[in-house]
Parts: sequence; C-alpha cells; structure tokens
Amino acid sequence: MNEFGEHPHIGKGSYMNQNRKISRKITMVSAGLIFSMALSPLQAFAATSTDILQTAGVASILETSLSTEEYLAIAEQAQGALWGYTNLGIAHVETGNLNVREQPSTDSKLVGKLPKNAACEILGTEGEWAHIQSGEVEGYVNLEFLLTGPEAKLEASSLVRTVAISNADGLNIRAQASMDSEVVTQISKGAELEFLEDQGEWIKVSIDGEEAFAAAEYVTVEEKLDTAITMTELLYGEGVSDVRVDLVEYAKQFLGNPYVWGGTSLTNGADCSGFVLSVFKKYGITLSHSSRAQANEGTKISVSELKPGDLVFYGNGSGTINHVAIYIGGGQVIHASSPKTGIKISSYNYRTPVKAVRVIND
Repeated sequence: MNEFGEHPHIGKGSYMNQNRKISRKITMVSAGLIFSMALSPLQAFAATSTDILQTAGVASILETSLSTEEYLAIAEQAQGALWGYTNLGIAHVETGNLNVREQPSTDSKLVGKLPKNAACEILGTEGEWAHIQSGEVEGYVNLEFLLTGPEAKLEASSLVRTVAISNADGLNIRAQASMDSEVVTQISKGAELEFLEDQGEWIKVSIDGEEAFAAAEYVTVEEKLDTAITMTELLYGEGVSDVRVDLVEYAKQFLGNPYVWGGTSLTNGADCSGFVLSVFKKYGITLSHSSRAQANEGTKISVSELKPGDLVFYGNGSGTINHVAIYIGGGQVIHASSPKTGIKISSYNYRTPVKAVRVIND
C-alpha cells in the first residue's frame, strides 16, 4: 500500500532529487546579489563586495566557471529567493503581535496580525507606515515595529526554518523509515512538519517534538519564515459565549512564546498540556499536567461539535494520546508544539485528531 493506502509505494525519481538540490542551492542566495552579479562584471563585483558575498553565502559561486548565460539563468531563478522575499520586513515587537491595518492609520480596520518575528514583503512606504504583504494578509504596519534592509536579512537568517509540506490529504506519517512501520498519524494537504533530515526515500520529521518519517515523494522540503495571521483565523463564529471568546483571545497573546518540556509558564515556556493547564487556570478550571489525563477531564464531543475553547487531542499509531491543543474557531487550534516552533496556530486536522473534549460548561 502507498501513503494513501491505494497503490504500491515507489521510490523518488532522480528528477525529484535533482529538483530538491537545485531548489536548496537557489534558496541559499539573495536575489539582489545574484542579479547584480549577472548585470555587472563578475570579478569586479567580487573584488569590491567580497565581505557581502561571504555574508550572503555566495562566495563559492565566484570559484565556479560558468558562462554568462548560466549566470543569467541563475539570476532569473533566484529573483526573490531570499526565502521568497525581495524587500523583506520582520515584525520587531517585544511581545504579542503587530497589527496590520487596512489603511495607514491607527483608526483603520484591522485586517490581520503579524506575530513577533514573522516576515512580510514590503510593497512600499507612506510616511511612518509600510504597505506589506504577508501570507494572505495585505495592509499597513507601523515602520517603528518593523526591521528592514540588512537588519531584517540578518534577523531572518536566525529565524528561517526548514519544513516538509504534505502534497496530499491523508498522508501517512510512520514511526520508522519503512512501509512496514506503524502509522503514527495522518496529515492533511498543505500541513507543515518540522524537517529533521533527508534520508533519500524518506524524510525524518518532528511532530510536536516526536520523531517520525514521511515518504519523500509526497512532501516538499523548503525553507520559510512565519507569516501573518488573517482575521478569518482569529474569528470564532456566532453563538460563542463571552468566556470562550475571552479565553481564546487570552491564549493567542502567547503566540510565539517558547515550548519547554514540563513547563507551565505562558511567557517563559510550557509544554502542550502545561500551556492548556495555565490558560484554563485563569478561568477557574483546574486541569492535570498531562495530555492523556486532560482527555478524561471533561465531556467527550465529536469534532463536528467543536467550539472555541474546546480541547483537541492527538495520538500515536496505537491511539495513545500524546498531544493537546485548544480549538480557537475557524478550523484552527493553538498549541505548544515543539521546542523549535513554540506556541503556534495550526489547522485542527494538521494531524489526525483522536479525541475532542469540552471542559467549559456554558
């Protein structure tokens, strides 16, 4: 059976391997620098810009012997290859999120939130405002809270993460790099997994801090930066009680804060159940510091009945619960995912839910 349970598994073709290698090489270079190399004498550029090139990781290109046509081809492919941005901005706030507004005014309607350290494309500036695009959000942010130019590139180099993105729904994620290994979960199309290692036909990934494997032919490995959250992702729907809305808003204040195994601090670090425990504690609800225990501390509901503030649980291949998240509405959950990603928002079915529980009785 293949990773969709229909056809025999087949290995990756050399074309896919070559594509991945080319993609990674291109990602390593800045569009602006490569474009400049293509438009000016290469050796003269090298003589006057050695330090810049070394910083950008492209000095090795100078040691190669390529034709002008080849350099131009690389330049064309690499435009915007600074993790997909040509005029990069990075949200620079101490805590919380940077408001993205419809117009360059503090009185304008909110169209999204740019989390701390998230990236955007700067489309232009108007006084103290930057016109940006980030993910599905386009609007204006205050330049005071945005890193730009060399500062943004330097900061981004420490923030970029490598992810494995599922190419189809129902992708089996296995405990070991083998078709005979147990399926620990299934993930939906577009779901991102933390990349650990390319092992040829298999990609080692991390799911909420636990190692697992995906068939390489069904995922795309790429480097990326976090982007803005749309207002749709922040909405709850009609008929939701005030306490649920307030709880979800409270939880989202801690987006981007660290994951710490065994921790319960919303600011300094918490694990998945510690995050849930501490959020609900503010509302007078006492929960255990264990996802497995929390799954039995409320009323079991179906996934179709989920409301903001309900809990969603995930498990391994045998169904043993090992992770918990808070449903925030709009098909999204917030959770303390892993040491690398911290507290983040994901689709509720980024991996297969095994149980849903209601602990708010309203």
